[in-house]
Amino acid sequence: MGVPAFFRWLSRKYPSIVVSCVEEKAKECNGVKAPIDTSKPNPNEVEFDNLYLDMNGIIHPCTHPEDKPAPKNEDEMMVAIFEYIDRIFNIVRPRRLLYMAIDGVVSAPRAKMNQQRSRRFRASKEGMEAAEEKQKIRQEILAKGGILPPEEVKERFDSNCITPGTEFMDNLAKCLRYYIADRLNSDAGWKNLTVVLSDASAPGEGEHKIMDYIRRQRAQPNHDPNTHHCLCGADADLIMLGLATHEPNFTIIREEFKPNKPKPCALCNQMGHEVKDCQGLPREKQGKHDQFADSLPMVEQEFIFIRLSVLREYLERELTMASLPFTFDFERSVDDWVFMCFFVGNDFLPHLPSLEIREGAIDRLVNIYKNVVHKTGGYLTESGFVNLQRVQMIMLAVGEVEDSIFKKRKDDDDNFKRRQKEKRKRMKRDQPSFIPGGQFSPQALGNRSSPQAISNPRQAAFEMRMHDRQNSTTSSSPNTSLTSDVSPSLTGGIKRKAEDSDSEPEPEDNIRLWETGWKQRYYKNKFDVDASDEKFRRKVVQSYVEGLCWVLRYYYQGCASWNWYYPFHYAPFASDFEGIADLPSDFEKGSKPFKPLEQLMGVFPAASGNFLPPTWRKLMTDPESSIIDFYPEDFAIDLNGKKYAWQGVALLPFVDERRLRAALEEVYPDLTPEESRRNSLGGDVLFVGKHHPLCDFIVEQYKTKNTEPVDIPPELCHGIQGKLTLNENAVLPDQTVESPVPMLRDLTQNSAVSISFKDPQFDEDFVFKATVLPGAKKPAPVLKPGDWEKSNNDGRPWRPQLGFNRDRKPVHLDQSAFRTLGHTMPRERGMPGVYANAVPLGTYGSPYARPLLGGQQQIPKLLSNLRPQDSWRGPTPLFQQTPQRTAGAAPLLAWNRMLQSQNQYPPGQFQGLGGPMSYPQRPEDRMDRGRQV
Repeated sequence: MGVPAFFRWLSRKYPSIVVSCVEEKAKECNGVKAPIDTSKPNPNEVEFDNLYLDMNGIIHPCTHPEDKPAPKNEDEMMVAIFEYIDRIFNIVRPRRLLYMAIDGVVSAPRAKMNQQRSRRFRASKEGMEAAEEKQKIRQEILAKGGILPPEEVKERFDSNCITPGTEFMDNLAKCLRYYIADRLNSDAGWKNLTVVLSDASAPGEGEHKIMDYIRRQRAQPNHDPNTHHCLCGADADLIMLGLATHEPNFTIIREEFKPNKPKPCALCNQMGHEVKDCQGLPREKQGKHDQFADSLPMVEQEFIFIRLSVLREYLERELTMASLPFTFDFERSVDDWVFMCFFVGNDFLPHLPSLEIREGAIDRLVNIYKNVVHKTGGYLTESGFVNLQRVQMIMLAVGEVEDSIFKKRKDDDDNFKRRQKEKRKRMKRDQPSFIPGGQFSPQALGNRSSPQAISNPRQAAFEMRMHDRQNSTTSSSPNTSLTSDVSPSLTGGIKRKAEDSDSEPEPEDNIRLWETGWKQRYYKNKFDVDASDEKFRRKVVQSYVEGLCWVLRYYYQGCASWNWYYPFHYAPFASDFEGIADLPSDFEKGSKPFKPLEQLMGVFPAASGNFLPPTWRKLMTDPESSIIDFYPEDFAIDLNGKKYAWQGVALLPFVDERRLRAALEEVYPDLTPEESRRNSLGGDVLFVGKHHPLCDFIVEQYKTKNTEPVDIPPELCHGIQGKLTLNENAVLPDQTVESPVPMLRDLTQNSAVSISFKDPQFDEDFVFKATVLPGAKKPAPVLKPGDWEKSNNDGRPWRPQLGFNRDRKPVHLDQSAFRTLGHTMPRERGMPGVYANAVPLGTYGSPYARPLLGGQQQIPKLLSNLRPQDSWRGPTPLFQQTPQRTAGAAPLLAWNRMLQSQNQYPPGQFQGLGGPMSYPQRPEDRMDRGRQV
């Protein structure tokens, strides 16, 4: 989930860390998309070694997207996930390793389970409330004679199934194994790649499984200290995790967030309004012949890179301190910066009341840190371990200004409301009585942005008529006014609607942190204890300090305890951190994570019980159940000074582990063999193709049936080390890999191989050093003095750098050129295929697919009938070709070179059911093959 608002703050303060991704698009010829050769150099002018995918950040947008129609079934969801991975792979193009990590059982320990529980209960509650509201509005519109499309009878996709232990996650693991095998057989960019899949059966959060892998490989003698890592994920805490590795070359790729994306109405499926504003008007014709009726105006999601090497440059300038009583160590100061970020929010602890990231809390902490560090005599942390005596000095310094922070927050809030009120009055006075929206809205001259697409002119015309009718009624009856239901009121004045009022209703704030006595009111309202109860306050502070130590250990060393969690919904004040230097910070050793089905019982609401065995589900709903109190049907949400419900605190009861396990002991015998298999813990699986140096070594292990774990020869696997053991459900050469998606072909000529993989193991007390490894080369500096000045808010807008080459000169067009393009370029109203973003070699672009059964919908096939001996006889990558120029010959253009290179394929290559499976050629192209134009 990450830290709310952290990335927004970071990207504004340090803008040069963000660059836009350069993505090579698939070219289309005669209606067929040509596959992208990912073995060619990266168009971003940087080569990445390892790509890590935090898969949960991919699964969620693919299964229930917000900017396009949702997949109709689970098969389409899997194809969407495949295409998303293909697109990321095309941008990054890793050369050594692809690591896919799915959140596993006990996605972290109890500390994470509490957050998961809160999110899933919220999702269930909000989903039911939205469905009820939608049905209510639908009935009202139909009662008034409105026109709505027939209600689709389909089961609402419960995103809670994206939790370890469900059938959905088990099927996803099977599909990913099939996908990996297919790409290793067919895509040239995967030729020498090592692929590791850590599915939901392997314990741990996805991003922390990735970090654990990096830590353990860094501790090996064969690790390359100049490995360039790229991590795909949207959580803001990935930035802190990347800094914690101390790898000099670390980059994060994520979707570029664009607010206010247009969404169709959930009732009438038309654009331009929300469900609450739907009038039930007939659908407008989309296009001259209604050819765009089923397409939505969509913009393809773009990606950005976050360069942590540049962030390290910024932090080095900001954290460097002179005249210290000890030697300055930049790496240690980075660790302290990461630690201080925990105070403004993380997945395991609530943030301190006085520290809000939107109010510059991190800057305040850094300034206090730099002022106090002379007194502390050293750094706050070392390789994931906290010096509580020094932390106490920082916290008490924050506590001294807490009162002024609360008062300033109140003043800023009042000033903001006053400015908004004045702005509304000014706009009400200056603007016309009605301004149409959509295609009728006025456009500023010289604006480069294209006008908004025509979405629903009938709706806009209806609104104008209704507004004109209200104005005419009001002007004809000066002594009457219209009430909220458009009925006249003989009050002699205008009765304003609640939403038209200058002051918006706000939740009552009983704490009033800006007034004297705020600490007493806080503890009384939030904890139901008196502030004078020193023993209880000490308990809260001790739990919070334990949490800080646990989180930092988790980021730098791995999970210190699977059982620890913060047992309160709220945090203490900074001024309460007195006497923490003597608090213990050790954790229980030897703790074990929950099993998958046990975790589902700990995080699911009763509404999602259908993902559990029947007798287990009954424990959630049976009034006689001993744990029925864990599953409330309704629960309170404390806004805690916020404005929106999603920002509030869900007041759910904490799960008692002992009571839960005792109740489950009675129903464990009811599990079927398949459910017992899903309830077991698993491990990682390593895949390689036939051209990989490690392939023959793995095949030999299966031939000899060696059941003992063997070490990976690092010279055969880019320096990667670990243990290999035979896998019961292995992908083996010359054995068919069955497709788990019914409409995708089986891999009948497979040449890939898989085997169980385990990271290098260390003693429980081993400490991974948080430092730059010997031999690591510091990246060339990127920042210039101008960048440092611009990061301090000089008022000028900042555009992300395109690509990694700072010296590349962009081409600019003036406004006249943009107007010319706007008039001459055709405007596409829809996309040819919702799930057709990437077309790897011999996959989705082919019209040849398995014959469909009755009632099945067509999904393009995933694999062509490649012969293993011909799989890699494709066009030679450009950077491997020997330049050949003849006198007077024109240079060979990229597209002609690609057409010409088709001549290199032997007869019968890529033969399908009806002919060649490569993109077609015109007759004249076949006759003039090799002729340059």
